[in-house]
Amino acid sequence: MAYPLQLGLQDATSPVMQELIHIHDHTLMIALLVSTMVFYTILTTVTTKLTNKNMLDSEGIQTIWTIAPGLILILIAMPSLRVLYMMDEVNNPHLTVKTIGHQWYWSYEYTDYKNLEFDSYMIPTQDLIPGQFRLLETDHRMVVPTDSPVRMLITAHDVIHSWAVPTLGVKMDAIPGRLNQTTFVVSHPAVFYGQCSEICGANHSFMPISVEAIPLIHFEDSSTSMLAKI
Repeated sequence: MAYPLQLGLQDATSPVMQELIHIHDHTLMIALLVSTMVFYTILTTVTTKLTNKNMLDSEGIQTIWTIAPGLILILIAMPSLRVLYMMDEVNNPHLTVKTIGHQWYWSYEYTDYKNLEFDSYMIPTQDLIPGQFRLLETDHRMVVPTDSPVRMLITAHDVIHSWAVPTLGVKMDAIPGRLNQTTFVVSHPAVFYGQCSEICGANHSFMPISVEAIPLIHFEDSSTSMLAKI
């Protein structure tokens, strides 16, 4: 969960999000280095008046201006492509959940179980109990096992929505007439929250996402009774 005066991204709860935080920090340090060098060059030029013809027209400076940006792009692109392919990779998922966006709630279908589907609505503020989060709690949570690849099939019934859970590193558009796919692995038991990240209508801010992760052994032992009460 986010907390007041937080700097940076939320704590990672999946391998993909850990990689995303790493590439974010990696790119940020490169940008800081480039900004520092540019600022130093401008400051030196202004204060010492080094803007002479020999400096600006030298072949060495022009070679550096040509090669350095290419090297910087390679340093950013190579790890970015690795994370991109990691996010698109789906290998033998243990559970498949189909998510449908509506105005303004989510529907979930566990395709590995027969007749197992439910709607997830936001709990109104007046119905919250102590300890629950305003605008984030739902009446029915999506339950998934930990340490297991979960495949999400995401679509929408009316307009474009977006199923996003920041701590899991998942953000996928739900488009009517199209079935998008993503995957994630939860590293530890907890409850994770997200919201629709597309401006889908008047109640866009009132269709939260809550994902509850429990150990795989408990999910298998109690999946029928646990999900039946939904």
